Amino acid sequence: MRSMMTEKAPTIEAIRAAALRLSPYVKKTPIVEFESAYLQSLVDCKFIAKLELFQRSGTFKVRGAINTMMSLGEKARKVTAVSAGNHAVAVAYAANILGADAKVVIQDTANPYRIELTKSFGAEIVLAPVGHGAFEKVREIEQTEGRAFIHPFDGYSVTEATGGVGLEFMEQDTALDAVIVAIGGGGLASGVAAAVKQMNPNCLVYGVEPEGAAVMSRSFATGETCTLDHMSTIADSLASPLSAPYSFSVCQQYIDEIVTISDDQIAAAAAVLFYDLKLAVEPAGAAALAAAMGPLRSRLSGLRVGLIICGANIDSAGFNLLLERGEAVLRDK
Repeated sequence: MRSMMTEKAPTIEAIRAAALRLSPYVKKTPIVEFESAYLQSLVDCKFIAKLELFQRSGTFKVRGAINTMMSLGEKARKVTAVSAGNHAVAVAYAANILGADAKVVIQDTANPYRIELTKSFGAEIVLAPVGHGAFEKVREIEQTEGRAFIHPFDGYSVTEATGGVGLEFMEQDTALDAVIVAIGGGGLASGVAAAVKQMNPNCLVYGVEPEGAAVMSRSFATGETCTLDHMSTIADSLASPLSAPYSFSVCQQYIDEIVTISDDQIAAAAAVLFYDLKLAVEPAGAAALAAAMGPLRSRLSGLRVGLIICGANIDSAGFNLLLERGEAVLRDK
């Protein structure tokens, strides 16, 4: 049996207070019932999508970035961050509206749209290699320039803020039997799971991550944080090279199970979202549906299932490639 880490998760009262504090800066994103003849042929359940891709900055990340910066007070006047793109966008946006100076490290494989969006909010950008090299660069900037580090996924302030996604969802639909949420480093999943389980302990929470970047699955298996030497997935915003103590602990306490999905499954789910829900998402945004169409399919029959559609920061060329791959996968089925 795996050991259990016991970092204290934010209470539902703390999550609610954070949501109120953030309300001038973030949107309460809508939900929609997802009707699809194709999905109905795969699994007999009702899908409800939480459209967090409509959040300011294009993903959920802005919630944690703003909350963390607000918690730092004067230290947040100069900040830095490391990201595959989406967290950099969020920190740049947060710095812009809060009057701070941001210098962010972005992995050199990031989608060009994310780089341009980060620039549009006035942040200085440093490109670095994928994985541990990017983290080493941001630590150098933090130490030499005296900037406050805004973690992409770990820490109480991140989980407290992303808990607002779960809080909203559970208030918008009080009959959910299960919620599926993507996992990179666990910043979103920890908050969603903590909120969902505290509001309804009987609601199942499933985490999903790419096969080629399954760091949280490995942590669940070993009972401790770990690192990956190599990652390979089209869902770059889910490709964290490491798990971290706080987010891992909260995920471990509140997530019922983590499953993994292939890049083909992600692409197929993105195509279904485009044709049946008219959404153009980045790969991570399709992860929850990919899990429902794949490894979780047999367990969802008869349930009312919530899907977190977490982001859509992708350019047209990247999305066209994703859609073409998804169409090919669906044709071969």
